[in-house]
Amino acid sequence: MVLKMAELLIEDLHVEIEGKKILKGINLRFPQGEVHAIMGPNATGKSTLAYTLMGHPRYNVLRGDILFDGKSILPLSPDRRANVGIFLAFQNPVAIPGVTVANFIRTAINSHRKAQDSSAKGIPIPQFRKLMLEKMELLQIDSSMGGRYLNDGFSGGEKKRVEILQMAMLQPRMAILDETDSGLDIDALRIIAEGIEVLKSPNLGILIITHYQRILNYLKPDVVHIMVDGQIVESGSSDLASKLEQEGYDWVKGENGRRQI
Repeated sequence: MVLKMAELLIEDLHVEIEGKKILKGINLRFPQGEVHAIMGPNATGKSTLAYTLMGHPRYNVLRGDILFDGKSILPLSPDRRANVGIFLAFQNPVAIPGVTVANFIRTAINSHRKAQDSSAKGIPIPQFRKLMLEKMELLQIDSSMGGRYLNDGFSGGEKKRVEILQMAMLQPRMAILDETDSGLDIDALRIIAEGIEVLKSPNLGILIITHYQRILNYLKPDVVHIMVDGQIVESGSSDLASKLEQEGYDWVKGENGRRQI
């Protein structure tokens, strides 16, 4: 039996936050199994798109729709969006003192299981520990990290690696990585990129939001989208990222602040 691949479809999406319109008609098709990158200058709406996809209540959808598996997810709360297979890696992960990395991830897994089957029991601790150690080894994360409080006193690189560990453990169908490369030195960036690379599969779609080409030197995207002033103004191959690195964003901007396409 051939399994149907899921896709995230964004149709004419207009979004405001606190009365200020940020997204101005986003159209994007993001299939499972592909790696897409969204690039653009500061304050152009990239993170707004990420939070809107995940259902952050501060972001008000004025018009348009977000479809996953052919169904609108706009009515779904963030936890329900997570339960259908959408994952968001935060640009600035929050610290939760008193809650260990292992307990946090195990609670999330149990929540997903309960959502799929109300009679499901929690993942057995031995099974969870075995799975987590396997993923930590795969991602080159020290096993002692599981016993530390989530992001409490973590370096920027450690926070981002734990985000990727969560993605590995939760096994989403669509992962949105909001500037996962921000604040990382070259070595940390390489490790994070290698971790994402080993998780790539036909069952996982990855949407990388970034300012810079450097993470795309390790993770070659299938499609690069350029966002300017709340709109996708250009889409193409990974060569687009190289062009941006060399020429900046001036070539996609017209007299009115964006290129007409």
